[in-house]
Amino acid sequence: MAELGYIIFLPILAGVMLFTVPRRLNLLSSLVALAIAVVTGFLSLQVYGIDPQTLQFDCFASLCPEGSWMYDVLNGASKYFYVNIDGLSQLIVTGVNFFSVVILIYTLKSISSKNKPRSFYSYFLITLGCANGAVLADNLLLFIFFWGILGLTLYKLIRAYDEESSAAAKKTLILIGTSDGIMILGIALIWNIAGNLNMSEVSISTTSSAAIVAFVAMLIGSFTKAGAFPFHTWIPDYTKKAPAVSSAYLPASLDKLLGIYFLARICNDMFIINEWLQFILLTLGVLTIITAVLMALIQHNYKRLLGFHAVSQVGYMVVGFGLGTPLGIAAGLFHMVNNALYKSGLFLSAGSISQQTEQEDIAHLGGLSRAMPLTFIAALVFALSISGIPPLNGFASKWMIYQGIIDFGSTGTGLASQLWIVWLALTVFGSALTLASFVKFLSGIFLGPQRAELKHVKEVSILMWMPKVLLALVCVVFGVFATNYVVPKLFDPVVGDFEMIGAWQSSFISLLVILSIVLGLIIYWIGKIGNFRTAESFVGGEKWGDQADFKVTGFYDTIRHAAGLKFMFRHAEKRHFDLYDLTAGIVLFFNNLFSMAHTGILSRYATWFIVGLVAMLIILL
Repeated sequence: MAELGYIIFLPILAGVMLFTVPRRLNLLSSLVALAIAVVTGFLSLQVYGIDPQTLQFDCFASLCPEGSWMYDVLNGASKYFYVNIDGLSQLIVTGVNFFSVVILIYTLKSISSKNKPRSFYSYFLITLGCANGAVLADNLLLFIFFWGILGLTLYKLIRAYDEESSAAAKKTLILIGTSDGIMILGIALIWNIAGNLNMSEVSISTTSSAAIVAFVAMLIGSFTKAGAFPFHTWIPDYTKKAPAVSSAYLPASLDKLLGIYFLARICNDMFIINEWLQFILLTLGVLTIITAVLMALIQHNYKRLLGFHAVSQVGYMVVGFGLGTPLGIAAGLFHMVNNALYKSGLFLSAGSISQQTEQEDIAHLGGLSRAMPLTFIAALVFALSISGIPPLNGFASKWMIYQGIIDFGSTGTGLASQLWIVWLALTVFGSALTLASFVKFLSGIFLGPQRAELKHVKEVSILMWMPKVLLALVCVVFGVFATNYVVPKLFDPVVGDFEMIGAWQSSFISLLVILSIVLGLIIYWIGKIGNFRTAESFVGGEKWGDQADFKVTGFYDTIRHAAGLKFMFRHAEKRHFDLYDLTAGIVLFFNNLFSMAHTGILSRYATWFIVGLVAMLIILL
């Protein structure tokens, strides 16, 4: 079982040691980080060979002389160091290490001293080790220890180079830190109710107010980490200002894996949720989908656009777990993995575009498909996948969620099941809006005429396009072989046997799609044999030429002013729906109110003292 300790502590120790490496040896730090990630990735694969069990880890106390103070410390800590190895933790640990290796390969060429956060690779490795620790931890105190450190590394992996980026970093730290504090309250309530802090040994029915408060407290931690409504507002700000690799590593992949992992633990293992909590979960799931994708539609900054989609996709996972059926849970987990694949790929694509063009506004881009063909092909796969286009992996998991909703409606008896058609309609509508949003992303960046100032742009190096192509290939494979191999091999061991209610054979449908594409290409090339006439653009009878330029963002601006949506967008842009800004406004209001009492006049302070003393006496009596 030594590999369990290595995949947790080896990256953490290596990350701490890299703090001592000078910044001029950045290449050495990157190679060390990649080597450590590869080793822990290999060891994480060996975790799949361990039989499911809960065991106590000795925290390396055996390496210290018996009777020494270090031995006593480590031996005392071992009573909290319970790890849980089951199908879910094996799946998530493998995913965490896979994305770490892929993104580190990308950083070998993408991270420069200009946009790299200080000690980037140190915090990267510490994040990797703590993520492994959080997933394997069975004891809630051990879990919250690793979970809390991840909030600090998330804060450190955004480079605060201006006022806006500093505000985004502060907002992230406050929201994540506050949710961690609320989780500590939930852990205390769980201890009071169950008398046990091992997740594998806790099963609480949400029939009492204390149990419901404990569940909600843990749910807030999960939602904030994953980025679900209404605790999602840090993600778009973070992704806009953070380096693309930081966004790909945390909000896009690791935070989703960890947040949804913990959601699976609290919904399926630690709590037995009642009908009303199930209804709330489904409601929050569809609200996450619709509100975030509507905000994505009007974004011109492509990194912020991707940030809102990182939020929207979480809604599908929440819906899957809200269903509570084996099919729904498997669909939620499958979509979690798929989302990490295509969303991290999209952020890596955004990083390549930003590095080569130094532009982040879609209106200032266009025609990059010829200059960056590999990035375009990879981004096309990711965009079609997140939009739920068959036969890619995004469609496969969304199709399972749709099936789970229909099955839930036919077998359930409560209010939530009776509203199955609402959940189904909103999830499908969310996919349609996602496709509309990525039409803007693809056409605005890669299609149309290339701007004169972008003539110098060329494809990124192999170390930057290879990770994207790899992720794109995995998206295709996971979609084509979803029903026959991927779902049975990866998710049946986690949730048990379940039955698909819809007729969908991914391999056969993929063959039909490929044949249709080939047939379309044949028809296209046959038609291209003839001669085509090329004409100039005319406006008002005059040649317009290159000046005829209609930006795709102009069409989407009409959505901003559409009847019924204008009010929402106007207030959203003023952050009237932002939980962080609303809370900050309330705190500042009371701060100003109390500041009015501090006039510097001694008699005024004496009056406040007497009033407070009288109030305390009244309360005590």
